[in-house]
Amino acid sequence: MDGLVKTGIAGLDEVLHGGIPRNNNLIVEGPPGSGKTTFGLGFIYHGALDYDEPGAIVSFELDPAKLLRDAAGFNWDLQGMIDAGKIKIIQTSPAVLLSEFRSDDGAFAASLLAMGAKRLLIDGLTPLRLHAEVHDMPFREDVHLLIEGLTRLGVTTMVTAERDESLGGVLAHERFVFDTIISLTREETRRRVQRRLAVMKSRGQDFIGGSHTMRIEAGTGVHVYRRAQSRPLGTIVQPTSEERLSIGSAAIDKMMDGGLYKGSVTLVGGISGTGKTVLSVQFLSNAIRDGHKTLLVSLDEHPAQLMRNARSLGFDLQALVDAGDMFIYYESPLELELDVHFDRLVKLVEEHGIDCVVFDSIAVYEMTSRGEVADYLYALATYFKNRLATTLFNYESPELLGVSQISEELKGSHLVDNIVLLNYVEVSTVLRRAIAVPKVRGSRNLQITREYTIGVGGLLLVDEEESAQSGAVPQLPFSSYYGLLSRSPSRQSPLIEEAVAKGAPLPASAGLLTEKPE
Repeated sequence: MDGLVKTGIAGLDEVLHGGIPRNNNLIVEGPPGSGKTTFGLGFIYHGALDYDEPGAIVSFELDPAKLLRDAAGFNWDLQGMIDAGKIKIIQTSPAVLLSEFRSDDGAFAASLLAMGAKRLLIDGLTPLRLHAEVHDMPFREDVHLLIEGLTRLGVTTMVTAERDESLGGVLAHERFVFDTIISLTREETRRRVQRRLAVMKSRGQDFIGGSHTMRIEAGTGVHVYRRAQSRPLGTIVQPTSEERLSIGSAAIDKMMDGGLYKGSVTLVGGISGTGKTVLSVQFLSNAIRDGHKTLLVSLDEHPAQLMRNARSLGFDLQALVDAGDMFIYYESPLELELDVHFDRLVKLVEEHGIDCVVFDSIAVYEMTSRGEVADYLYALATYFKNRLATTLFNYESPELLGVSQISEELKGSHLVDNIVLLNYVEVSTVLRRAIAVPKVRGSRNLQITREYTIGVGGLLLVDEEESAQSGAVPQLPFSSYYGLLSRSPSRQSPLIEEAVAKGAPLPASAGLLTEKPE
């Protein structure tokens, strides 16, 4: 038969753009514990169960009882498939298998033909190589003999191989002989195991390159989660809209020249306690009133705590969740894997038609995978832009008194369309909250700083009612104090610098949190 063979391994066929070319010979290489046997077992079991392709398993080390035990751990009825004649387990030695392929009328080939086998798993290649080395036999010739024999049988074969650097790893020659090479890795990070999969080559097809997350899951076996950065590929035209959405406050909308463009990405930055989550709840609640489906991705707070805090400000999130208008997705930062996380979000968004999303806070992504965070956030931003979903990225700035850059890894703002900064300003001995909107793409945003409070209804700009009546821009009590954007630890207040230069005492507006001159 022509076409692609679906592996049946969750997520792998997506990486392989549908499957592997029929009669390709695969090698799955990896260190001990990387999941090679489970990988191969799933290939055979799902082939027989889901695609009516009988398969055989050749094992040199594991006896059939252990394979049955392993399969039962994933709720696979391997014994039932064996009884139905769909799967056959052959426990043998490398010497016997090689002798079978040297013979013109071997029993092994006959048994495969008799059961109509379409798939074969040989677990694994390393015992074959060690056998050849011990007996001073030409292993390369044996591999060619094996591949040629399997090709004649018309089966799609998967061979596992131990990647043990003490044995020189998988030989380069073996890599040339096999049509498809899949590499598995296993490493322990922060006291947990992370598995990865990469397709190194696959003759006769295209595939998604790079490193993908792989998990061994109960009831599933191997599950491959395509790398998040690959999802935006294939988009030729990015949709845009002239429609604007309110951020949840008419006064802040005015600062942004009318609110958020539908499909835009907004960074809301500020130190803890400035109201980033509150503004997010405002935005989502208002979006629901306008008929949108919403999602709050909470990485800092458990949903129960989030709902309790929101109730104190007049937001009944539980009612919105019960009505199916808001979804709250929580995942502990301790167990976060970016590809898995992305996959679950995508399924949730597409299943429920969600078009307004808040991430609270993206600093958790940076903490989890510092080296990947920039690419990951670009993938998130691109995915939601392609769906015309309006998105807020909350980011907790580590600087109490200002923002000199987004973060060490995210130095620029190219990921986002809009930036809203929430911060503290100290006037005398009192901390006040201030908001600025330095960037709104495609808009004439007001380049001013406004004071706000947090109360019932969310973020409330000071004197906003009087401002709305008069149409004037209010002047804050601290408007002469140095600005929000310049408040970084490397800079001094102009008032302090002037006082120091004149030898005068510090002004009363210079509070305890202001940096002292060197």
